[in-house]
Amino acid sequence: MKSEREVKNGDSQVEREAKRKRVTERSASPPPPLGFSNPLLPLANADDDDDEVVEDEKRKSQALGSGEQGNGAAKGEGNGNKEGQEKVDDDEDDEEDEASKGRGKHLRNVEVRRDCPYLDTVNRQVLDFDFERFCSVSLSNLNVYACLVCGKYFQGRSQKSHAYTHSLEAGHHVYINLLTEKVYCLPDSYEINDPSLDDIRHVLNPRFSRAQVEELDKNRQWSRALDGSDYLPGMVGLNNIQKTEFVNVTIQSLMRVTPLRNFFLIPENYQHCKSPLVHRFGELTRKIWHARNFKGQVSPHEFLQAVMKASKKRFRIGQQSDPVEFISWLLNTLHMDLRTSKDASSIIHQCFQGELEVVREYQGNENKEISRMPFLMLGLDLPPPPLFKDVMEKNIIPQVALFDLLKKFDGETVTEVVRPRLARMKYRVTKSPPYLMFHMVRFKKNNFFKEKNPTLVNFPVKDMELRDYIPSLPTAPEGEKVCSKYNLIANIVHDGKPEDGYFRVFVQRKSQELWYEMQDLHVAETLPQMVELSEAYMQIYEQQAE
Repeated sequence: MKSEREVKNGDSQVEREAKRKRVTERSASPPPPLGFSNPLLPLANADDDDDEVVEDEKRKSQALGSGEQGNGAAKGEGNGNKEGQEKVDDDEDDEEDEASKGRGKHLRNVEVRRDCPYLDTVNRQVLDFDFERFCSVSLSNLNVYACLVCGKYFQGRSQKSHAYTHSLEAGHHVYINLLTEKVYCLPDSYEINDPSLDDIRHVLNPRFSRAQVEELDKNRQWSRALDGSDYLPGMVGLNNIQKTEFVNVTIQSLMRVTPLRNFFLIPENYQHCKSPLVHRFGELTRKIWHARNFKGQVSPHEFLQAVMKASKKRFRIGQQSDPVEFISWLLNTLHMDLRTSKDASSIIHQCFQGELEVVREYQGNENKEISRMPFLMLGLDLPPPPLFKDVMEKNIIPQVALFDLLKKFDGETVTEVVRPRLARMKYRVTKSPPYLMFHMVRFKKNNFFKEKNPTLVNFPVKDMELRDYIPSLPTAPEGEKVCSKYNLIANIVHDGKPEDGYFRVFVQRKSQELWYEMQDLHVAETLPQMVELSEAYMQIYEQQAE
């Protein structure tokens, strides 16, 4: 008789032979279906992610065929193994049916609850949705969730995702999808449907109805941030990321242009546009005018990233630039992105575009070239500063009236230009836009350094009759009434030396006709007389209503 050890060795030898035979038969067939989901598949879905993702139909058909072969090879095993294999086949068939119905939808329905025991852990003080929506671990911008407890951004919510890991390690359980605005509890992975989270959704993506937009200029109410500070919607400070005050003063000035602001407050107006710059500018506009912000300031970080990409780093964080160059580039780029055809107009041209008649006289040629050209901004040449000092050994700061500078566009004053050819030019404004922008040419570069003209410009703040400044302005046709009076709404000034100076802006709040001085995060009410005493660099005038 065989000993007990010999019997066991014989049984184990038979089992090893059977296992070796099954492995050999399955190696010749296509690979069996995976028992786990690819952790990268949820990242390809921009709407949501889950543990179970439907794979490609071709791969599923191959997997189904291999599963059938595997089942035939395993028929010789015990009844328990046979029943288990049949159960797996049934599960795969169910998945196939759901995949054919859903066509890429997730297999598992997410449970929705109204009550969550972790809602009291939400900390609104640390929430900041102004920065780029990238995972703080993987630096990916797909399926990003914000932790409502610590404010950090994490990717995904599957069991292998960074948000899931953070929920286990830190004990933070409430997360919001930055794209769909759905709130989930991790690691339980159920959706939270609670009205108390609506204020967070409004801060994440501010919304305005058309009725609310029309009432913005009539609103006199202050809003209160979470820290108890008061702020005025539309008069909030902008963070200076690093030498970006040229962007801040430009944004604050454009926010006073009512048609432009109203256009970008309604995303449906530009939903056809695929430009990231347009959408980031719209988001920034809505955040500035939102009355339910958690803090009384806004960071234009996402907008600056879009500017860097669109301008190919011509304007970038950490490098000071000229607001006039930036606003010219920004308006032209927005117009190019918003127009639906090559000759179509946009809200940019509807607000700022005027028309000039240019007469050129070349030296040695009696013939005159007359042409018409559109403009978005008028450049005003300042008189040169005095070279000599006065009795007190100080340079005299000259002053000039805006009336004298605008004579350049009366159609009679001759301006000599050198480039591209020596010529005598005459300019005449033939069409004045609803919003008129002036640029005082203060900076000039030579071969050695950059110099600044300190001349002060005396300008009216209210009721500027443009026809008095430019008598050649054409009259309106019969039956039409066009007002030629303008009011100042924004004034960008430069203080300090040409290289080390900084920019400020004075803007008007229309609801109370009050003036505010704004420099990055500093916002303070000021007198209209202080606006006139500054070294104006760029101005925006608004045409009065008829």
